[in-house]
Amino acid sequence: MKKLLFILPIALIAVTACGQADKTKRPSPPAKAEGATSSGTMIAIDYSQPGVKGRTIGKDLDPLPGKVWRTGANEATVFEVNKDVKIEGKPLPAGKYSLYSINNGDDWTIIFNKKWNQWGTVYSQAEDALRVNVKGGKSPKFAERMTFEISKDGKVSLMWGDKMVAFQVE
Repeated sequence: MKKLLFILPIALIAVTACGQADKTKRPSPPAKAEGATSSGTMIAIDYSQPGVKGRTIGKDLDPLPGKVWRTGANEATVFEVNKDVKIEGKPLPAGKYSLYSINNGDDWTIIFNKKWNQWGTVYSQAEDALRVNVKGGKSPKFAERMTFEISKDGKVSLMWGDKMVAFQVE
């Protein structure tokens, strides 16, 4: 009986730990967007998909106006390209980057940060590889879960709620 009382708590801890390792069970599950441009550049984005869940983006839900946002949930969103590229006409070397953004109303700042293997809320501007400014707009359809799409022409679009932000990869 004493053995059972000792083993039972350990078994419960092991089951709980295994359940937490399954990222698909998170409130903001993992997702990946991948695409190849017509010039052969491979673009991959690993991220977690927060849900709107009846909240208002920019008021009671990130991204809050003027604040750096991890552009997703959980671990940092990872943006990867296999070749040197230009983002909105500015150079970005091939590699992996964490992706952050700032919602400035109609304008957005997209940030490519050198520290990609980290929790999403860890951010240091000193590690920025590139910042570009783009226009935000309205999404063609409401997106309950934050979603990235990559087109053949290199347009990377972020849709969430009624918002859409896009940047060009060349």
